[in-house]
This record gives sequence, structure tokens and C-alpha cells, in this order.
Amino acid sequence: MEYVSAEEGKSEGREMMAPKKEVAREALLVAGAILLGSLIIAGAILLPAQKGLVGAGNTGTQAATVPPVPTNPGAPSAVTQDQIKALFTDKNITFGKKDSKVLFVEFSDPSCPFCQLVAGKNGALNTKMGPQFTMVKDGGTYIAPVPEMKKMVDSGKAGFAWFYANGHGNGEMGAKSLYCAKEKGKFWEAHDLLMTEAGYNLLNNDIKNDKARSGDLANFLKSAVNTNDMKSCLDSGKYDSRLAEDMALAQQYGFKGTPDFFVNATNFPGAVSFKDMQSAVDAAQK
Repeated sequence: MEYVSAEEGKSEGREMMAPKKEVAREALLVAGAILLGSLIIAGAILLPAQKGLVGAGNTGTQAATVPPVPTNPGAPSAVTQDQIKALFTDKNITFGKKDSKVLFVEFSDPSCPFCQLVAGKNGALNTKMGPQFTMVKDGGTYIAPVPEMKKMVDSGKAGFAWFYANGHGNGEMGAKSLYCAKEKGKFWEAHDLLMTEAGYNLLNNDIKNDKARSGDLANFLKSAVNTNDMKSCLDSGKYDSRLAEDMALAQQYGFKGTPDFFVNATNFPGAVSFKDMQSAVDAAQK
């Protein structure tokens, strides 16, 4: 299935998946009819106007609406703890032990601006997206969750699982490179490079899922993985089907947009600060 970015996701600090344009158009007509009926019955509905666009990058990246922090972090989830534990297999990108008291799961798109925010490696983008996303080190209050999760994993206090989900549309090659890097034990090194401003612009302005640009991506990641090894892995297509599997899995776990997190069975959609997850983390450690 083809996906496109949905603007409604911006209001929750995440990129939303959407069906093909034809299906979306039909759904829009139905929604319009329902809305018209509601307006006739209710009289008038005041819709608050949203103002302000900020650049999502420095080199021609399309502007992104400034999203407010999600209002429902830690929303109830139908996912069980056993389902979370089931994700921790050798087949998947995981770190730590599945019997850890705290298990983190992230569904992510390397090309997604909100996934960049939670990675904490692109401080310029965090600041541009508004004061609610300005990191502590830059004078704000936002705590990027992924680095905090990694700290807990490295200290033996948690497990972490990463999966690709199509939220922004240009992250397929980046996601494949992360699977290739995991083979070499260099997932985090490659991840942190892609989550920089340079990585963001490369994926969204240059690579754009173009398999013919595998050499450019491999060269960008050369400090993490040998260029020839990375290019060979990307060109092999060995992870092409894996991305579809990840997407199907994400939908089973209630995915609607990137990034999407779980702290054990508690769902945290959107670019939430780690401080919003802290109570769930503390409760799990008791």
C-alpha cells in the first residue's frame, strides 16, 4: 500500500500515515457530508486557526507546521506486556533483555522530522519546531527520549526495540541502512548519523528512497560502517520485504503515525518528552 503524509498528525507531534489518494479523496467526501450535516444541526462550529510555519531544515526542506505537545501521553493501550516481550527476538533490532523490568519500543521513520526531535541529534530542528521542543542543552525543557532510553539500556536497566514505520515517506533507504548497520553491530552509530541535520536533509532532499543513490548513503555512513559493505547490503535488497513486515507489525500494535513509543504496554504517540514517560518508567522499575 502507498502512504502519504497526513497534516492532522502535525497536531500531535507525529507524522501520520494515510491510504492512497483515491481512497483518501473518497473518505474526504464522506467526512465532508457528515460535517455539513453537523453544521446544519449545531448552527456553527468555531475552528481555531493555527498559524506559523517553520523550516524543517536549512537546505530546501519543506516547511512543517509547529505541533503542540500531545495531550494524551500514556494513553491506555490494547497491547499487552506479553506482546511487547514477543518483539524481542534475534530477528528484530533489539538491545537489552526481554525480561528487563522496562521495555521500550519505537516505531520510527528516519526521514520524519518528529522522529528527529526524539532522537536529540538535530538540535537546530528541535529549536525551529518551537519552544516546547527546544532541548535542555539549548536552554529549553525538552528531553529527547531516545538518548535516555539508550542510557537505561546501556546500564542494564531496560530493553529497546526499533522498527520502521512509514510516517514521512523518504525513510526507506535509511531504514534499510539501519538494518545493514545492525548486522555489523553499528546500529546506534548509523542511527545517530541519520538523525543529524545533515542526515535529515540527505534523506529528504537527495536520496528520497532512490536505490541508485545507495553509494551516496553508504558514503555518508562511512564512519559507522565500511562503505563497500553498506552499499553491498543496500544493493542486495535483502531488507526490502522487511520494511513491509515492520509496517504490518506496526499496524497490529495500533500505529497511526511516527514516532510511536511503548514503555512496556503503555503507549506514547508523538514526539513526547522523556519527562512525560518518566512516571511509567518509574512504575515499571518498582
